[in-house]
Amino acid sequence: MNLESLHSLKLFLNAGDKTLPAVSRFGQQLAGNGDACTTFSPIDGTSLAQFSDASSDQIDDAIAQAQTSFEMWRTVPAPKRGELVKAIGDIAREHKQLLADIITLECGKIVQESLGEVQEWIDICDFAVGLSRQLHGLTIASERPEHRMMEQWHPLGPIGVITAFNFPMAVWSWNAMLALVCGNTIIIKPSEKAPLCALACHRIVTLAQERCGIDIPALNQVILGRADAGAHIAASTAIPLVSATGSVPMGRKVASVVGARLGRSLLELGGNNACILTPDANLDLAIRGVVFSAVGTCGQRCTTMRRLIVHKSIAQEVKQRLVAAYQTLPIGDPSVNGTLIGPLIDQLSVDAMARALDNSVKEGGEILCGGVTADVPESLGGFYVKPAIVAMQAQTATVETETFAPILYVMEYDTLDEAIALQNDVPQGLSSSIFTNNLQEAELFLAATGSDCGIANVNIGTSGAEIGGAFGGEKETGGGRESGSDAWKNYMRRATNTINYGKELPLAQGIEF
Repeated sequence: MNLESLHSLKLFLNAGDKTLPAVSRFGQQLAGNGDACTTFSPIDGTSLAQFSDASSDQIDDAIAQAQTSFEMWRTVPAPKRGELVKAIGDIAREHKQLLADIITLECGKIVQESLGEVQEWIDICDFAVGLSRQLHGLTIASERPEHRMMEQWHPLGPIGVITAFNFPMAVWSWNAMLALVCGNTIIIKPSEKAPLCALACHRIVTLAQERCGIDIPALNQVILGRADAGAHIAASTAIPLVSATGSVPMGRKVASVVGARLGRSLLELGGNNACILTPDANLDLAIRGVVFSAVGTCGQRCTTMRRLIVHKSIAQEVKQRLVAAYQTLPIGDPSVNGTLIGPLIDQLSVDAMARALDNSVKEGGEILCGGVTADVPESLGGFYVKPAIVAMQAQTATVETETFAPILYVMEYDTLDEAIALQNDVPQGLSSSIFTNNLQEAELFLAATGSDCGIANVNIGTSGAEIGGAFGGEKETGGGRESGSDAWKNYMRRATNTINYGKELPLAQGIEF
């Protein structure tokens, strides 16, 4: 599959033109004034498109446009804003396969996972539409007679969204659909590895605006660029909230810059997710859950299972069954039906996997299967690896470090308290799971003394979060929450109101003045 083979891509880009606009807004596309950049498909390494980074002046203009449009959009009633989001979801449904094809082409996901990502976008639209009629606050009892207290939630302003390559449409939609319903405008700075996905998303929003007759020019803008562009957005005092998804080092920089100006940041960063297998686990269920969580998206999910903590009594059987399962996994072109493992995103990721495997062996580990050389046709020329399983004697420095590649470290334990302590003893705190049919073990894992992660699952893997539940984690994962529950509050400001409907002026706390 290549760019030209996607016949319907003209919906999103100028037919035959591989030069991408660095700034895109409703009715306007601008060439960048910064450094040149070329994007490549991880499937076969071929060039997909070129763009020039947006300059600082262009980013400032986009921010100003976002503010002007925000002042219009915030006055639109929330249910009416929900109608736009409904149209976005409807059009995404109409073009689901094409959108998935773009993800596969640009990010190397297998077809089913790409379709699943577009479905996440559709699902968050449905969630946001319902939410558009529920942006409510509380009525609070006042200690003063003939007084009423209440809280209101108001739109926040232009929202900066910095996304990663591994979920280029889903993470944008988690933020953008909720933010739009809440009355905000969006400036997205996608990964420079996935600009086509961002422009496709933007085109869907444009089509939805046209369908709904909404002529507000900068509801959703795309800014193409690299780290400097993200830093510029983070530093802008005109952007009250920056939502950033990516590595821990990136998140630290964003948090530092945004915090220095007392802005808000919503961070979804690294995960070093663990699963505990107890003697009471259903192993048939567990093996399936572990394999998907460990190798899905070629290990390039923030919720990828990277550590497996197995009771000593079942450890040998589990290792044997996992190795056997890994040996059956079809590796190759992700656009071909039946492929389960596509490529890593680039050579840097392959190199990182190789270093991690080498270091794990130096730290006493044994590679049970897998490695950085995959048996794929030479014509592919992409970044293909074999998912690896490494038996470790202890949780070493390498195990405690997230490597964005399909490496599963297997460790053994004696007591459940030991296993939970081992799981929690890493800097990251995103996702976790336990496989057990023992009620006491399950409840202990979910208790305050159990998993310290933002996501804690029982009898499913660490990967595969669904819309509706708040997604995010603790510690170096950043503490942010997206996608469900009351995550909408991130995109709004709260005002507490006190109304005196009487003729006296009593003061709080019984003060007389």
